[in-house]
Amino acid sequence: MIHDYDKALYYTLWGQWDELLILMVRTKDDFLSKKIEKFLNAYHYSLDEEKIMRTHDQLLYYLDHAMQQDSSVTLEM
Repeated sequence: MIHDYDKALYYTLWGQWDELLILMVRTKDDFLSKKIEKFLNAYHYSLDEEKIMRTHDQLLYYLDHAMQQDSSVTLEM
């Protein structure tokens, strides 16, 4: 699963929105999918820059949290 988080981080930081959309559809992590959906929706349709930045930050915070949780589970195994 951490592979999806790495991809999402890369695509988000480099502005590869098409790849991020594909990842949103393919990932098994429903929370990640929803965070990507909210960000892409705000980015494409919202005129409120604050909303765009907030959803972008929420996506990055989730990725950070998920990668920390996933790596700790991997280390315990």
